[in-house]
Amino acid sequence: MNDRSENRWFETAAWLRGMRVMTYKELVQLVRDVPLLLFMIYTFTINVYMNGSSGGIELERAPTVIHNDDHSSASRELVHRFRAPYFHLVGEIDRPEEGLEMLDAGQAMVVLDIPPNFERSILEGSEANIQVQVDATMTMQSFLAASYANQIAMEYAFELVSEDLPVATTLPQIEDDHRVWFNPNDNHQWFNPLTELANVITIFCILLPAAAMAREKERGTIEQLMVSPLTPTQILAPKIIAMTIVILIGTALSLSLIMPTLQIPMRGSMVLFFVVTAFYVITMTGFGILAGTIARNMGQVGMLAMLILLPMIIMSGIFTPLEGKPAWFNGLSALVPLKYYFEITLGIFLKGAGLNVLWPQVLGLSLLGVGILGLGRRMFRQQFE
Repeated sequence: MNDRSENRWFETAAWLRGMRVMTYKELVQLVRDVPLLLFMIYTFTINVYMNGSSGGIELERAPTVIHNDDHSSASRELVHRFRAPYFHLVGEIDRPEEGLEMLDAGQAMVVLDIPPNFERSILEGSEANIQVQVDATMTMQSFLAASYANQIAMEYAFELVSEDLPVATTLPQIEDDHRVWFNPNDNHQWFNPLTELANVITIFCILLPAAAMAREKERGTIEQLMVSPLTPTQILAPKIIAMTIVILIGTALSLSLIMPTLQIPMRGSMVLFFVVTAFYVITMTGFGILAGTIARNMGQVGMLAMLILLPMIIMSGIFTPLEGKPAWFNGLSALVPLKYYFEITLGIFLKGAGLNVLWPQVLGLSLLGVGILGLGRRMFRQQFE
């Protein structure tokens, strides 16, 4: 009995030693790949920071020119309302044609045209019209510019009606006093870096294990591993462990850069975020192992990684809300791990949510992780058979 226990102990120690050596081998192999290492550092730092600090889709200081043929107090009051942060007055023009020329040349985005007798029409109680021309080259910003201009004109018209008809102020009114939760100022610098970080983690979860396996095939070391006394688990598990360590280090480096510079809040638990991130990395390496098993060289790895990554990003709801898509599409998105991970990331950072709130996403990620990692392991074992 003692001899059997001692043999089991030696077997376990030998198995763990093989795991440690193979994990060290994977880390050394990755560090020696200087181009890939530099690409990782750039992607986790400069790339994430630039995506977070760059302008979003919000309308900010749209260049606006004025053609005012009325020059009255009413027209000046209306012009004064087209101000920052949405509009930026860059000057006045004498002819309407100048506005069209500036729109065509990209020197202005909005042209506000106030006709003569604007104030007289208001005082007489007749219809007073203005014209707003918007450069629609940038669709989202132009839509926001037209919407904000319409809102400014409607508020100004209501104030004028209230002054002329005091009874209007006593009628029932609906006041839009809404409250934005979790990101009150609609600051895109809280959202964009987390989006890009989730994408970067997903990319390397697929790319690193697939690239490691492709390099072994190109260099012929995969045949040496097949004839070694190592089991498939001892070959596969160190790759997952090494890639998880490297990606977690990159994530920590990225957060240490963007959180203080872009002032991204952390309202939840950082420990929970890294635990979920580690589990997500282990889940997604199943796709990388699957791609590395099929691919024969690095070129094929890149093509397979894009084939897996692009549909996943589209179906995750990161860039386009899932609520605006068909029901069948939302059903397919339930099979995308990135969807759950992104919801968990926003929940921890911006909402301060804990596991008691995020457990459905964690459960969905867990179920997908078992299936994806199991499929990748099965495909990997087939190489040895």
